Amino acid sequence: MKIHWFGHSAFQLTSQQGTVILIDPYGKFLGYRMPKVKADIVAVTHDHKDHSQIQVAEGPYELINQPGHFNVRGVEIQGVSTYHDNVEGAKRGNNIIFVFTVDGLRICHAGDLGHSLNAQQLEQIGRVDVLMVPVGGRATLDGEGAAAVMKQLQPAVAIPMHYSTKALGLLGKLFFAKEDKFLQAAGQPVSTAKDLVITGETVAAHRGVYTLQYN
Repeated sequence: MKIHWFGHSAFQLTSQQGTVILIDPYGKFLGYRMPKVKADIVAVTHDHKDHSQIQVAEGPYELINQPGHFNVRGVEIQGVSTYHDNVEGAKRGNNIIFVFTVDGLRICHAGDLGHSLNAQQLEQIGRVDVLMVPVGGRATLDGEGAAAVMKQLQPAVAIPMHYSTKALGLLGKLFFAKEDKFLQAAGQPVSTAKDLVITGETVAAHRGVYTLQYN
C-alpha cells in the first residue's frame, strides 16, 4: 500500500494490485492545486467544496459518499456516521469516517471529524492500522482532540491532515492551526516522508506519527 497526500484532507491510496482510492479531492484550495487522478474508487466524507471536487477524478470509478458497507474491486469499505462539529451536526453538518480494508491493512480516514467517538462508533470502526486525522482545529478536531481520538482508536500509524502549511499562506494560518500541538499531544515518535509505503507485515515497524509532504 502506497499512501500519498495531496494536502488538506485529500489522499491517494494505491494497493499492491494497483487499485487507486482517492479520498476527499479538493481541486483548488488556497495554495493547494490538485492534479487529475485516475481512480477506481472515490470516497467523499462530506459535501463541503474543499472535500468533494470529484471532477478531478478520471474514471470509470465507483463513488462512495454515504455511510454503510461496500465492497469494490476487492476493497472492503465501512462508512461510519459522525459529525463535523461537537453538537451533533448543528453547526457544520454530518461527516463520514471511512475504513478501507486492503492489502491486509485497515486504513481509517476521519474526514472533518469534530468530536470524540462514542462506543457505537468505535465498534463500527473496529481495528485501525493507519489513521488520517484532522488536527487543525477551527472547524474540526484540534491537536489535543485529534490525539484523544487517536488514543481511542489505537492505530499503529497516525497521519495528521487538515492543518496549516506553507502552501496555504496567511489565510491558512487564519483558518487552521499548525500540526505542532497534535505532535506533542500524541506522544509518539514522529517521522517525515514523501509517501508512506506500508504492508500488513511492516506496519508494526512503522509505528508512530508520520507527517507527509503534500504533492
